[in-house]
Amino acid sequence: MPVELVGKTLPGALPVHLVARDGLDAAGLAPAAVAWARANGFSGEAGRTLVVPGENGALGGALFGIGDGEGALAFGALSKALPEGDWHFASAPAEPDLAATALLLGGYVFTRYGKKPGKALRFGLPAGVDAGRVGRIADGVFLTRDLVNTPTSDMGPEDLEQAVRTLAARHKAEVSVVKGDDLLDRNFPMIHAVGRASAGAPRLIDMRWGQQGAPKVTLVGKGVCFDTGGLDIKPSSGMLLMKKDMGGAANVLGLASMIMAAGLNVRLRVLIPAVENSIAGNAFRPGDVLASRKGITVEIGNTDAEGRLVLADALALADEEEPQLLVDMATLTGAARVALGPDLPPFYTSDEALASDLAAASVAVEDPLWRMPLWRPYDAKLSSKIADINNVTSDGFAGSITAALFLKRFVEKTEGWAHFDIFAWNPADRPHGPAGGEAQGIRALERIIAKRYG
Repeated sequence: MPVELVGKTLPGALPVHLVARDGLDAAGLAPAAVAWARANGFSGEAGRTLVVPGENGALGGALFGIGDGEGALAFGALSKALPEGDWHFASAPAEPDLAATALLLGGYVFTRYGKKPGKALRFGLPAGVDAGRVGRIADGVFLTRDLVNTPTSDMGPEDLEQAVRTLAARHKAEVSVVKGDDLLDRNFPMIHAVGRASAGAPRLIDMRWGQQGAPKVTLVGKGVCFDTGGLDIKPSSGMLLMKKDMGGAANVLGLASMIMAAGLNVRLRVLIPAVENSIAGNAFRPGDVLASRKGITVEIGNTDAEGRLVLADALALADEEEPQLLVDMATLTGAARVALGPDLPPFYTSDEALASDLAAASVAVEDPLWRMPLWRPYDAKLSSKIADINNVTSDGFAGSITAALFLKRFVEKTEGWAHFDIFAWNPADRPHGPAGGEAQGIRALERIIAKRYG
C-alpha cells in the first residue's frame, strides 16, 4: 500500500504539526513557520495541508489543519498532500487509532487497470496505536473497494465466487457453492429465477470459518454483479454504476476479512447470492409468482426490485441456524439515497440493544449510520391479490422501509438481525477515500463484533 505505518520513531522523519482553526499562535511553531503559514493564508482550517520549507531548500515539515475538531477521518488528506518520505506527528492526534486508519484509507488507489500507485509515505505511529487492528481494518476496506471498483467483465458471479475462495484460502475457511439448476433442487428458487437469464450461472456462495460452538455471526451480502433492471429495464444512465450492485457482498467480505484476521471467537458464516439480472427469453417477468425457500409466494411487481428476492432466500437459510447476530447488507433502494444521501446508510433492526450499539459505534469510528423504522403499518403496502406478498408497493412511498419489511418476512427466529441499505460508492473524492467503491457500516460492525466476541 502507498502509506506504511511504522510503530517506531523514524530517524530523520519530518514533523506534521496539528493546528486548530485560528490556532497558529498556540501550536508551538517556530516564528518562521508561523510567518510562512500567514503568508500562505493558512489558519488551521480543517483538512488543509501546508508544507513548510526548511534550511537550504530542504523540507522543514508540514502543518495540518484540524479546524474545530470536525473528525479524525480528515487525516486521510495527508496521504495525498504530503511529499514522499518519512513523517511523524509532532503531537498526537486526539483519536490516534482513527487518524492512523484515515492515513491508510486516504492512500488507497485502485491499480488493476493501470492507474499508478500513490506516493510512498512512511508514518511513525503515535504511542499506543494498535497497528495490527488498524491494518486489518484498512485491508478489509481495501478488499471492499477493489471488488466494487472492478467492472462486471471481471466481476461476474463466477469471479465473485473466486474472490470468496481467495479470501477463504487466506484464513483456512470452508466454501461451498450451489450453482445453476442445483439451486432449484436445493430450494433456492428466487436466486435461480433472478439469475437464470445470464450467461453466468446464478449461485449461492457459503463460506464458514471459526470453531464449532462459538457464537454464530452470519453475514449476508447482495451479490448482484450487474443489474439491467431485467425486463423492467433501466435507462442507460441508470446502468452506469450497476457494477456496484454487488456492493453488499463486497462489504460483508470486507467485514469477514477483518473478523478472520483478528481471530475473533465467532463461528462466522458468509452467504452471498451471486447473480446477474439480465434479459433473455427465460428472464423472470413482471406478474410472475415465485416460490421462495421459506414457502412465501412472491408476486413480481417489478423485475428491477430483484435484490430483495435473492436476499430473501439467503436470509431464510441463515435464519434456520438462529445465529446470535445476523447482518445483511445490500445496495437495495434508491429511496434510501433520496432520504439520506450517499454518505449516510440507513439500517433497520428490532433489536434495541443492537441499535444502540450501532449508533454508538458509528460515532466512535466515524462510520455514519442512521436507524430507520420497521414501520409495521407500511407492511400492508406489499400485499398481493394472488400471492402472499408483492416484491414492491404500488404507491412508490417509503421504498427503503418497505424493502426492509419485505426482508423481515424471511427472518423469524433470529432476534439479533439488522439490515443495511448501503450505497457502496463515493460520488466524489473524500479525504479518506477517492471517488469509487466504498465500505460503509463495516468498521462500525467490526467494533461491535470485536467488543462482543473478541
